[in-house]
Amino acid sequence: MVALIFPGQGAQYIGMGRDLYTAYPQSKEVFDKADKVLGFPISRLCFEGPQDLLTKTQNCQPAIFTASIAALEAFKSRTTNHEPRNTKYTAGLSLGEYSAYAASGVLSFEDALRLVKKRAELMEAATKKYPGKMSAVLGLGREEVQEICLSSGAEIANFNCPDQVVITGRVEAIEKAKQLAREKGAKRVIDLEVSGAFHSSLMKEAAEELNQQLKDYNIQDAEIPVISNVTARAQEKSLEIRENMVRQVFSPVLWEDSIRYIAAQRVKTFYEIGPGNILKGLIRKINPDLTVINIGKKEDLDKLSD
Repeated sequence: MVALIFPGQGAQYIGMGRDLYTAYPQSKEVFDKADKVLGFPISRLCFEGPQDLLTKTQNCQPAIFTASIAALEAFKSRTTNHEPRNTKYTAGLSLGEYSAYAASGVLSFEDALRLVKKRAELMEAATKKYPGKMSAVLGLGREEVQEICLSSGAEIANFNCPDQVVITGRVEAIEKAKQLAREKGAKRVIDLEVSGAFHSSLMKEAAEELNQQLKDYNIQDAEIPVISNVTARAQEKSLEIRENMVRQVFSPVLWEDSIRYIAAQRVKTFYEIGPGNILKGLIRKINPDLTVINIGKKEDLDKLSD
């Protein structure tokens, strides 16, 4: 049994997916379809940049989603490990959860892409209305960071892995939290290159608007259970998935808990599908006994045995 996991914002790089587009008709079809759905060449942005446009939230999220599904389709053409009898769960980090939804049959590729674009636009609008920032705190436990948040007014955005917690919120709250974290002995506190306070209460307005948008989409029960960022538990029913899509926008991402849950169900092999290898690094810190295989480039697929 395996799990398919998908990266979130921050995994992007110029050139992602270009070799798959050239080598696999299935991947080319994904990129071509994305260009048509979005009405602009997201493929060119993935392949050629420029960096400043690729990193903008409203471009970055659909770009990573498209590259991830292109990698998934190439993977499916090469191996049977994607089939329901072998894949026990799917999961994704924040944005990556939408790739998991597409992989599990919750949403069609086209609908998932439209939703990702809309979600990114709503989040970006919220950052302009309610300015904020995010920082990663390294070297402190989750309880210590939670105490810091209570004292500073910051909030938890991600429990990524042991000793790595991302905080989010208003600028002044984050600056106070950073000072407290250093006083408590944090190894490092790193500002993230994002446009605002994602996964915070400042995103609740965006979540409410997303809830209205979801009424126009056909959300299905999952063919393969998706591990929710919000609950770190398997979800299959469309109503629960819909509710968690909304909650995810302003709730902490329970990534460490999600991986521990999957591992507790006797899944030991994870395929990280999409650009980069961020999730592999996090899982190595969560449980070094787990195996993570990256599927993001043609050379990754060349290593597979059919």
